[in-house]
Amino acid sequence: MIKMKNVNKYFYKGEERELHALKNINLEIKKGEYALLTGASGCGKTTLLNVIGALDSIDSGEIYLDGVEIGSLSEDERSAIRLNEMGFVFQAYNLIPVLNVEENIGFIMRLRGFSEEEIKSRVKEVASVLEIDNKLKSLPSTLSGGQQQRVAVARAVAPKPKIILADEPTANLDSKNSKALMDMMRSLNEKEKISVVFASHDEYVMESVKRVIKLNDGEIVES
Repeated sequence: MIKMKNVNKYFYKGEERELHALKNINLEIKKGEYALLTGASGCGKTTLLNVIGALDSIDSGEIYLDGVEIGSLSEDERSAIRLNEMGFVFQAYNLIPVLNVEENIGFIMRLRGFSEEEIKSRVKEVASVLEIDNKLKSLPSTLSGGQQQRVAVARAVAPKPKIILADEPTANLDSKNSKALMDMMRSLNEKEKISVVFASHDEYVMESVKRVIKLNDGEIVES
């Protein structure tokens, strides 16, 4: 589903290359995978996740999503792929503070043109699975960190994307909520057949996934 060939990414200071962040990455992510990008801080896992998600451009190489080369697409074309094909879970949640839980979960579905009936039904479905169905009329500011992260997961899952990319999803959670979130993510992966790729070094994520991809200094050293 995702195929990367000799992908390189640099960070620049002015016109000078300051950091070779990703070095000749060759990687395949199959449909339905439940995988983890891991390694020490600064190893390149978040950069790789952002490149897979078309949030960052690359300097050389090729990236394919279902056979379509996305590395050289325009920003508008990449935006369309992010909206229609991918779901994102960020460490900072990125919920819209003036929208309640129900509206936050259905936000991407509305952007994609789902009917209100489809949105209402799907929001109830994923909220029930993630045990936040009793919070649908609440604003994000009234929720705990664990509940906000579940809303973020529900928003990512609701439109049934091909792949979900989650950057340190347990970083702000205690051990109980981390384990609960990972149990739910794995259940969603198995029931919905959505590919999931995490970037994390959390032991709860490590124990949950089916595949571990280790990075060091921008290179894949084990998969």
